Amino acid sequence: MNETGVPAVEAKAVPEDAYLLDVREDDEWQAGRAPHATHIPMSALAERAGEVPQDRDVYVICRSGGRSARAVTALNQAGWKATNVTGGMRAWAFAGRPMVADEGSDPSVI
Repeated sequence: MNETGVPAVEAKAVPEDAYLLDVREDDEWQAGRAPHATHIPMSALAERAGEVPQDRDVYVICRSGGRSARAVTALNQAGWKATNVTGGMRAWAFAGRPMVADEGSDPSVI
């Protein structure tokens, strides 16, 4: 849990088989993402929340951790068990976690 009371974990500690929910926008997702992440932009999360499993832990990631913290709060208030990935994709990349990008380009965090 971080100082704001939102459950949080460092990028390097996210289990490899975790359900990772990426709430960034399409251009951010296309530039670089975790290989097995599920993409639901923050702007669509309310209408697509039913796609997120409620029977397992959900790790939520964005670029730096702000949007994902808001998503974690909303999901937890609605009955999910969600955890924010501290530092977002920036921390993910820094930790050397695997990344992929669209169209064969080198993955990056924008």
